[in-house]
Amino acid sequence: MKGDARPCRLCFAAILPALLALLLAAPVAVGLAGVALPAFGYLPALGGDAFSLEPLRAVLAAPGIGVSVGLSFAAGLLTTAVSVVGIALFLAAFSGSRGMGVVRQALAPLLAVPHAAAAFGILFLIAPSGLLFRLAAVPLGLERPPDLLIVGDPLALSMMAALIAKEMPFLMLVAFAALPQADPERRQRLGRSLGYGRMAAFLLTVWPSVYRQIRLPVIAIAAFASAVVDVALILGPSTPAPLAVRLIGWMNDPDLAMRFQASAGALVQLVVTLAVILAWLGLERVGGWLVRREAAKGRRHASDAALRGLAALPVPLAALAVFVGLALLLLWSVAGFWGFPDLLPPTLNLNSWRRALGAASGPLWTSFAVALAAATIALGLVVTLLEARRRRFPAARAGEIRLPSAIAGLIYLPLIVPQIAFVFGLQVLILVAGLTPSVPLLVAAHLIFVAPYAALALADPWFALDPRYEQVAAGLGRSRRAIFFRVRLPMLTAPILTALAIGFAVSIGQYLPTVLIGAGRLPTITTEAVALAAGGNRRVIGAYALLQTALPFLAFAAASLVPVLLARGRRGMRAP
Repeated sequence: MKGDARPCRLCFAAILPALLALLLAAPVAVGLAGVALPAFGYLPALGGDAFSLEPLRAVLAAPGIGVSVGLSFAAGLLTTAVSVVGIALFLAAFSGSRGMGVVRQALAPLLAVPHAAAAFGILFLIAPSGLLFRLAAVPLGLERPPDLLIVGDPLALSMMAALIAKEMPFLMLVAFAALPQADPERRQRLGRSLGYGRMAAFLLTVWPSVYRQIRLPVIAIAAFASAVVDVALILGPSTPAPLAVRLIGWMNDPDLAMRFQASAGALVQLVVTLAVILAWLGLERVGGWLVRREAAKGRRHASDAALRGLAALPVPLAALAVFVGLALLLLWSVAGFWGFPDLLPPTLNLNSWRRALGAASGPLWTSFAVALAAATIALGLVVTLLEARRRRFPAARAGEIRLPSAIAGLIYLPLIVPQIAFVFGLQVLILVAGLTPSVPLLVAAHLIFVAPYAALALADPWFALDPRYEQVAAGLGRSRRAIFFRVRLPMLTAPILTALAIGFAVSIGQYLPTVLIGAGRLPTITTEAVALAAGGNRRVIGAYALLQTALPFLAFAAASLVPVLLARGRRGMRAP
């Protein structure tokens, strides 16, 4: 019987990752089914007893639906294209330079900034009465804000600008993590020895390898931007609005028959997002062809000083916009009367904070409890999945193990399928099942989106730990359990806490699942902040947006500080 134990363990280790991946992907499939049936007229609870194409016809006949679809498609494709091109040029111009470490440290805090808070900050920056026009007031002789439609412009340019400002630093940090695997120094040195300029050498030899590693986050950005709701509510147009925002209106319509049209609209949104992804994959092929064509031509592009100057702009501007936006949120939250064109508020007070802290205490605790529970459960599931995968290959070297494509695809499915395309289906099924909104239900909804990000953050460090540490412990007679808890987990404390902080931040920023699954009964700091956008009280908005940012910021601060405190007496130990 003892001889059968090892094969049984290996068999279980082979099956468990697939089971956990299926568990994480199941809500997407169930939610899509919950959308598809009402989209074709079948929902007996609301009187839909027969299949019909009428809901789809109603969506296609809705006024301005073509513009809404076009805005969603353009937001997904342009946001992704500008972000990818911006980071590619920046890395090509400055990869390997002394300042890249400073750039990485400067961009890291931006992970803690939720999309809604970043959007509010950029609103305060670019609005006709915002900081940019206040700076231009004296040179241009402005005494009152100009009559310009900037926030809510019909082309959604301000919305896309906010998305780019938030996603570009994130993508840059992902690219930083991928760079070491691309062996940039050796490849660039080879390119330079052949006479290529700095940027040409990077783009032709290093960037293709980097892009292959960051492809999934890029596609996730395309999917998110094509169906974003909170940023669109804050900065997007309203006549007509992007498709996802219109779907929210249909879903919340008092006429329950509108649920059929909303479901059909969710399927249209799914098609739009798939179209964005397919268009991006087409652009990938075009980009690859251009790189190969340029390499075949043999042009060296040795003189690239001017292009390097231009490449220095996008990433710093994006980061600066978010940082300045946060500073404006802080200023507005303590400002008294702040008239145009004054650069600074004449008086400061804490009245807005007193009101905000009193009213936001409930949503803050709900946000904290749900985020902590979702991040902790997600971390447990991800650690179980990764460890089961690792134990299937006990003789593998550090970095040799990877998640199979099928399992990775299931885990990351919620990042690719637009939220509104399946979360609404989950809401419909919850209503049909007679369930009432509750904190456990909201935690389960957030878990769908937290787990993929936790897996993205932890998978590479988990498989990269040198197995010889554990082999030494096994040689000293330690059990598997003792080795796991006394060797592997302590050595991976930093990446584990980082994954926990990322999951916590993702949960804090969830707007759509909270609105739909919570049904308005479980407000969080994010839903309250977005709801304030319609009121236009900048002082209260500033306070709420900063409260929304404070929670994930504290989580990231703890993730950075705790490993340092734990390792004070062991500074010679460094996990590879």
